[in-house]
Amino acid sequence: MPEGANVEIAHSLTEHHHHEARSETWHLVLEIFEVFLLAVVAIATAWSGFQAAKWDGRQSFDYGTSSRLRFEADAASTAAGQELVANVGLFTAWLAAHEAGDVPLQTLYRKRMTHDYQVAFDAWVQTDAFNNPNAPVGPIAMPEYKNPLAERADHLNDEASKIFDEGTEARETGEKYVRNTVLFAMVLFLVAIAQRFKDRRLRGAVNVIAVSVLVFALASILTLPRLT
Repeated sequence: MPEGANVEIAHSLTEHHHHEARSETWHLVLEIFEVFLLAVVAIATAWSGFQAAKWDGRQSFDYGTSSRLRFEADAASTAAGQELVANVGLFTAWLAAHEAGDVPLQTLYRKRMTHDYQVAFDAWVQTDAFNNPNAPVGPIAMPEYKNPLAERADHLNDEASKIFDEGTEARETGEKYVRNTVLFAMVLFLVAIAQRFKDRRLRGAVNVIAVSVLVFALASILTLPRLT
């Protein structure tokens, strides 16, 4: 065989060896990158799932607390209405005793009124309601009238509404964590698909898509509130 042919064969074998070495180096680097990518996704998925469960628990707790406060508000409102009915009944009886000129009976009816109603009743009497056409129709119309039970019911309803809104926010936050968990699962799927491709450019393109989805999901997680 001519010497030139031997040199050409040796050169061709050397180039082939270098090409295989570069291919193996690229394959090794890509596999290391994919392993790192999968590790990040595994940690992020666990964290996102943990936060989704925590926020779901917060939602249930807030909704339960809101329902309890609603029941307490209803009980306070019912008691306030019953108290008002009793006071109005005593006031009506007092008017009848006043019309009859029975002072001892008037005193008795006044004493049986609740303290808060007595304050408004005394203020109403001082308006000279029997002679003053501009006087309020009764103690309940006086600015001095306060019903602690009714005020408690209003406060409990406001607190229940606030906590219910917090529960709704917790539910929305939990749903966002679930969405990110789905995105992390998509990254795992893309990486698994990419590992099936032998073509360097095709495999790299799929990994680029996977990294883009991962960056988006991580950025979303960083903006969400966290529970410990």
